[in-house]
Amino acid sequence: MDANDYHLGPPVPLVLFMRCLSKLTCWASLLCVALTASAASPTETIGVYSERKEFLVQPLFDQFSRETGIKVQFITDQAPVLIERMAAEGKNTRADLFIAVDAGNLWLAAERGLLKPLNSKLLTARIPASLRDPGNRWFALSQRARTIMYSTARVKPAELSTYAALSDPKWRGRLCLRSSKKVYNQSLVAMQIKALGEANTEKMVRGWVANLAAPVFADDTLLLQAIQSGQCDVAIANTYYLGRLLKETPGFAVAPFWANQATGGVHVNISGAGVTTHAKNPVGAQRLLEWLSDKEAQKDFAMLNFEYPVDASIALGPILAAWGPFKADPINVVEAGKLQSAAVKLMDRAGYK
Repeated sequence: MDANDYHLGPPVPLVLFMRCLSKLTCWASLLCVALTASAASPTETIGVYSERKEFLVQPLFDQFSRETGIKVQFITDQAPVLIERMAAEGKNTRADLFIAVDAGNLWLAAERGLLKPLNSKLLTARIPASLRDPGNRWFALSQRARTIMYSTARVKPAELSTYAALSDPKWRGRLCLRSSKKVYNQSLVAMQIKALGEANTEKMVRGWVANLAAPVFADDTLLLQAIQSGQCDVAIANTYYLGRLLKETPGFAVAPFWANQATGGVHVNISGAGVTTHAKNPVGAQRLLEWLSDKEAQKDFAMLNFEYPVDASIALGPILAAWGPFKADPINVVEAGKLQSAAVKLMDRAGYK
């Protein structure tokens, strides 16, 4: 039996079983032993397929198990890999709960019939409508703001305003971007299509490409380090990458600027989860999902990875608090999935690699 197998309770002692074969009255004792063993050693297990890395989910799952006695068995991988695995496994999947770090991938899993709608008053009360599937097949557990980053040594906040303004010629040779192949940028562009229309969004993206100071970067950390080193002055990145760098290097001379505050609001993506269609333990999976949406779990997510809680009343850590509040884009993040294909095609046309 491998590490991902579900474990059953301890077997009934063989000696007792043999003694009972010829004694009808002993069957009652046999049943009592089996039930007592089961009660003493809870066997309920929840299987989780998680795009979130182990160091982020393991502490939460351990705490859930301590509080409930329910074991959580999980595997981690990229969302597209996990989605294909669930689809291939079908009714034989071991996944009761699916966790992803992008609304587009949650939307895709739901559209492929891999997630089931839930009737949970707790989840609908805790998670704003813009941060959950309209059909209640998935729910946000944290927010991931993707906004403008700037050099505090070379750029003044007054020079900044919107994502679209980064296409202005004044930023020629001063802008850094992460690869268009990353789903975070695909979701950002998809949401801009919804807000601005396809023509205006393509004009914006073409302007970004014209203003690049260097070829696109493989990840946000490298991009932020490029600002620090003077390779570029502004960029677009997820705030938690900056939070990690500031924790390691408090004097890191890069800061976030909250984009689009006079218009729609800063783009937010989510980490979130949904109960799988073929869950063996749908009740337990919903219980875990509701537990993860509680204030304490949201706070732990925020503290572990410098993300923003879905619940705005939760106090932030010092690094996030220092950045101040922001107005988030109110458009439902489901559009990041619906318009993802259009976003990818648009970026290809615009020459955004």
